[in-house]
Amino acid sequence: MKKGINYWAFPPERDGTAMDPLKSVRYARELGYDCFELTVEPKGFISPTMSKQDALTVRRQAETVGIELLTLASGLAWGTSPTDPDPRIRAKSIENYSKILEICSWLGVDTLLYLPGMVSAVFAPSFPAQPYEKVDLLAKEAIRSLLPIAEKLKIRIAVENVWNRFLLSPIEMRAFIDHFESAYVASYFDVGNVMAYGHPEDWINVLGKRIAAVHMKDFRVSVGTLNGFVDLLSGDVDFAKVMSAFHSVDYHGPFTAEIVPGAPGAAEKAIAALKVIETM
Repeated sequence: MKKGINYWAFPPERDGTAMDPLKSVRYARELGYDCFELTVEPKGFISPTMSKQDALTVRRQAETVGIELLTLASGLAWGTSPTDPDPRIRAKSIENYSKILEICSWLGVDTLLYLPGMVSAVFAPSFPAQPYEKVDLLAKEAIRSLLPIAEKLKIRIAVENVWNRFLLSPIEMRAFIDHFESAYVASYFDVGNVMAYGHPEDWINVLGKRIAAVHMKDFRVSVGTLNGFVDLLSGDVDFAKVMSAFHSVDYHGPFTAEIVPGAPGAAEKAIAALKVIETM
């Protein structure tokens, strides 16, 4: 089991600034993680303006400490969605993702976590709800425009199941991925995200070989809101069933703990939990 941690799990420094990605990569390896998921932010060291030289610096740091960079994430599409009703924002989203795909290639990452768009989201109340069918059309159009870049760079566009009120069932997600008939469109499966409206083991069995990467999260269904996300092994996810399903579909990719926002001790608790889950 390739145990990973997402950069968002690490709390800010005492002065309020974000932890240096180079420092977090080193610390993650010290904690025993096998892989590390960097994130592209609007500003900072890892952003759409990142240079190839800076990316190679991070890559060398990871190689030096012995931790793999397999996936790359970003939350930019929540504010700049590929299915926004404004064509200028959609164009900006494609510009962002094109650059992020290039950053993936510099870092040696082969899988990009991709937010396909949204009908609406509880944490974006100012975003007007969009027609579901229109979102589907725009989401497919966006991926089609990015696919030549992804195929050239050999980076998988891995669509994550998120709280976007879109692609709400595993069968729908499977059909969406298969629509492109490309090995470079896949699933980034988030275990905790489906708990509000489904069962992760069902999604795993339906998506099967399409799953390129996994986010490990836990969730308390009785809470039902963003506050329902809790530490691994503290919620309602049946990780024994989840791991059995992953074994049955022969999944061998990374299992990355995603914790947002980061808190002191979060990465330490997550690695302990992943080691328990690994035995299930």
